[in-house]
Parts: sequence; structure tokens; C-alpha cells
Amino acid sequence: MNRALLRLSLACLGMFALLMININYVQAFESNSLASEPANIRIFNQQFTIQRGAIIANGDGTDLKIAESVKNKGTDTYHRVYPFGREYAAVTGYDTIYGKTGIEAAENRYLTGTSTDLGLHNLIGLLSGNQAGSDVILTISPKAQAAAYQALEAMAAQDGGKPAAVVAIQPSTGAILAMASYPTFNPNVLTTTNGAKLNKVDHQLLTAPGNPLLNRAINETWPPGSSFKIVTGSAAFGTKLVANPSTDVLAPTALSLGNGNYLHNDDFEPCADGDPPISVAFYLSCNTAFGRLGMKLTAPVLHSYADGFGFNDPNLQIPMPVSESPWPPVKYNDPAYTALQAIGQYNARETPLQEAMVAATIANHGVLMKPYMVQSIEASHNLATVYSATPSVLSTPINGTVASYMRTLMRGVTQNPSGTAYETAGPPATSIIIAGKTGTAQNGQISAGLVDDDAVFSSFAPAGNGQTPRIAVGVIVQGGGYGADAAAPIAVKIIEAYLGQS
Repeated sequence: MNRALLRLSLACLGMFALLMININYVQAFESNSLASEPANIRIFNQQFTIQRGAIIANGDGTDLKIAESVKNKGTDTYHRVYPFGREYAAVTGYDTIYGKTGIEAAENRYLTGTSTDLGLHNLIGLLSGNQAGSDVILTISPKAQAAAYQALEAMAAQDGGKPAAVVAIQPSTGAILAMASYPTFNPNVLTTTNGAKLNKVDHQLLTAPGNPLLNRAINETWPPGSSFKIVTGSAAFGTKLVANPSTDVLAPTALSLGNGNYLHNDDFEPCADGDPPISVAFYLSCNTAFGRLGMKLTAPVLHSYADGFGFNDPNLQIPMPVSESPWPPVKYNDPAYTALQAIGQYNARETPLQEAMVAATIANHGVLMKPYMVQSIEASHNLATVYSATPSVLSTPINGTVASYMRTLMRGVTQNPSGTAYETAGPPATSIIIAGKTGTAQNGQISAGLVDDDAVFSSFAPAGNGQTPRIAVGVIVQGGGYGADAAAPIAVKIIEAYLGQS
């Protein structure tokens, strides 16, 4: 009898031990996933009673709340408020009773205070009677963000509202300084707790012209056009196919693609004398010169350099997931295709973030820093820092010498009177020395009998001799036409605002 009782006791003890192990495992490793389960009614109801942490833009050193939770009158519940709704919609996203996007989604576990990293901080908050989510501090510069938003709005007022997006990066760290998308939306209209009203508003936004809920800055891709010549030029210098910026390159009026077709320059114009230095071919944006360089480099080499600049990366997060910027695979190693890809056409595509990353790499001596937007996370009850960002290298596609060559080429685009962006991003437009590259990308879309080319501009500043670039900007305007006319002025406004000049 005693032996049977002993066995039963040991069995009970074993089951109790397993139960305790399972409870601790769930608390330690599965709390985040359980908290984010849509069917978790406790968490669904709790989201209205806990004060969600604020989202704060701090890229200029001064806190600016761009999302916060405000207590409802006469209740113990809260609702989300976005003081600068439309301006920061591409950054904050929205927080609704049914779902979240943007930073609201990416950092939800901290904003709600459910992250396992906050265990001790939550206990302190509970004991002090102050239960609230953590504040998320962003790298976004209010000055740069305001300029980006206002520039896109001004452009829309002039041309009827073409879809567009812009991203600004700090080259030395990868910190994202601005991110705006147009058309935009007001996230405040989505914070209602009335399900029927939310469904109506959501339907209106989903069916609105231009799809305003789409964050075009990181989740839509366009052809890079001639701005991709930055990568092609880097590959030409990096492989020593071209020795330096003064080296002559062949630039025929018409480049045979070997399949019966020919590549021409814009408006079928000649490229200087047909044998210009690569620096001249670059600031004139000669398609035949860079198409020929691409053919000589071959697709595998261009593909490798594109990878180094950030293309073809399906795993990039900032922390929101970023759509991959695809550059055609090596299997398309056909001279005709390669020539087109070398000038950013055929099926090469990129996000505005990718456009900014290319410029930032040149500005940072050939080192591409991993882009990020969250600077720190602070527990709201005692301002203890739970997380602090550490800049990290994503890749080093070129060395410092090649980067200096490309900096010379990009400066010519804006500083040489014959450069494609001289009038809109050079001395006639701004006193800041900007290095850049325009792009006018054929996208195959036709409106009213005309091809609506996309306008692209990749840039960084200040770019004078001895100056350290502090901001890199990528702009794409769908159907905007010439990059110098539609995209470059937007970048200039952002650069001037961030550098404190206008």
C-alpha cells in the first residue's frame, strides 16, 4: 500500500513539475504571440483600458508626439490620437480595433507593454499604479518630415496628385530622417471603436483614388531609370573597366543591342562628341554610354553590385517590412537586356527607400548602413531605456576611391551648367552643394496618347569638397516625367529644411 501511494505521489509531483515548466515556458517565450492572437478576447478588451505608449519623432533632438492615447471622458478607456495625422501616416500607420500598420504594428508589443522585455518594468508600474505601454522614439526629423509632406502636397496641387513617395536617410548611421507617401490619409478617422463606422471608413479608404493606404515609400516599386547609372558607374570603376572620372567612354548616337534593336539617348540626341569622359556622359545622362558599359560588365557583375547596394533583399525591415527592390536575375545574361538594365530599364524596380540607400552608400564612402527608424524605447512610468539602436553595416559594395569617383560624377549633375539637374538642384535653385542623379523611367503606362514616364532623383548633401554629407534623399514621382523637373525640387526642399537653409 505504501509503495502504491509513493508511486502515485511521484506521478503527481512529476505532473505538477511539468505543469510549472509549461507555465513558465508560456510566460517567458509565448506571451508575445498569445498577446497578438486576434481571438484573444482578454487582450482585445484590455487594449482600451491600458494607456498605449506614445510614438515620438526625435530626429532633431526635440520630442514631437506623433501618436498618443487620450482617456475617454467619464470612462477608464483610451482612444488613439494622431496630432499630425496625414503628415506622419506613412510612419505611424494606424491602430484600429481590427488591425494595425506602420510603427503601430511593428512595435505593438512595446506600445501595449506586453513584451517580455518589459517584465520588470511592468511589475514596477503595477506596484506604482501606473500601467502603460512604452514610448517608441523615432529617428524621424520633424523638419525633414514636414518639408517632405509639404513638398508632396504642393506637387499634388500643381499636377492633380500623381502618386509619389520620398525617403531621407542619414548616410553615416542609416537613421531614417523622413518618409512620406502620396496620396496620404488621416489615421484619426480609423480610431473609432464603432465597428460599423470603421468598416465604412475603411471601405472608403480602400476604394479611394490612388490607394492612400499604400505606403509607397517602402511598399511600391518603380523603374529606377537613369538613377541606376550610379550603380553601373560604380561597377565600371570597381572592376577597373573605367579608370577614373576623366576616362573617355564610347557613346554612339545609336547603340546596337545585337538583336536588331538600338538604344538611343533622350530625344535621339548625340552624347557630346561621341567619346566623352565618363563624368560628362554621366551628367548628360547618356544612355548609349552606360548601356555599352553594362554590356561589357555583363549581367552577373551588375547583379552583384546591385545586391551590394541593397537590391534583391526580401528581408529588410526598418522595422516595418520593406518590399524587395528586384534587379533581374543572372539568367537574363543577354547583352540587349543587360544594356537596358544598366540604365535602369527593362524589369529593374526599386522603392524610394532603395533610391535613398544608393545615394547614402556613395555619401558614406561606399559603406551602406542598415536603415532603421526606431532610435529607442522607453518605459513610460520611469523613462528607463528598454532598447537603444546601434547603427550597423548592411554591406560595403564599393571602396572609398570608387565612392569618391561617383561623388565627383554626381556633383557634376547639379553643379555643371550642362548637368541634367543644374537648374533645379544646382546654384540657380539652392546655395547648398547637392550631389545627385536624375532618372526619367519608362514604365509602359500611357495616358492621353503620351508615355507617362516616372520622375526619379537620388541625392545627398552637403557635397562640397571637405564637407561631410548629412542627408541622402530618394524621390520617385509616378508619371512625373523628367526627374529634374518633378523629383529634384522635392529633394531640395527636404535637404534645405534639414540643413537649416532655404
